[in-house]
Amino acid sequence: MRGLFVTGTDTGAGKTILSAALLAAMRAAGEPVIAHKPVVTGLEEPQGEWPPDDELLALAAGMSAEDVAPLRFGPAVSPHLAASMAGQRIEPSVLVENARAAIQRAADQKGTVIIEGVGGLLVPLTDDFIVRDLATALGLPLLIAARPGLGTINHTLLTLAAARAVGLRVAAVVLTPWPDDPSDMERSNRETIALIGQVEVEPLPSVAGPNQAELARVGERLPWRRWL
Repeated sequence: MRGLFVTGTDTGAGKTILSAALLAAMRAAGEPVIAHKPVVTGLEEPQGEWPPDDELLALAAGMSAEDVAPLRFGPAVSPHLAASMAGQRIEPSVLVENARAAIQRAADQKGTVIIEGVGGLLVPLTDDFIVRDLATALGLPLLIAARPGLGTINHTLLTLAAARAVGLRVAAVVLTPWPDDPSDMERSNRETIALIGQVEVEPLPSVAGPNQAELARVGERLPWRRWL
């Protein structure tokens, strides 16, 4: 298997932009890519400057949004609640089957799969199946998106602990958006997470807008070849 499972320390920590930047950079380097998001919620939310997660991943990977995210819900709530509000139940076996199919499509193309989770590792996908369970079932290296500012040390170290408690291999932590002129605190946060967490910590600068070239430009600054 050649791929990464991207999670975050929290909702809005930057994992979708990180995933899209990786996909765009890989495509620009001639790497066939497959993007997969097991569940997308919040499709009823008003669209701002940035498209919804599934559309941004689709743009970066050259896929349709429906192929990226097979399970789709309108409310911006956790997947298990979104399904309940829609009168549905998400089956863990279907989540695993869909993700493994994406991994196989990438393997058939001799390419790479980027699977983006939902929120953080302990977010419930069903009442008894969390994002961490899915990551464990798939066995891909984990990439953690985290904020660079105040509070990130605790959030990131907790995420590392949750991952390692079940044997997940963490490839790196990515702090984003990393400022052009980071403060002493932000530099210290990066160094402290690396030291205490015993993990590689890389910065990802701000992405100017949701277009392929800009995503690729920023994504190429990450050592993704080493992580695969």
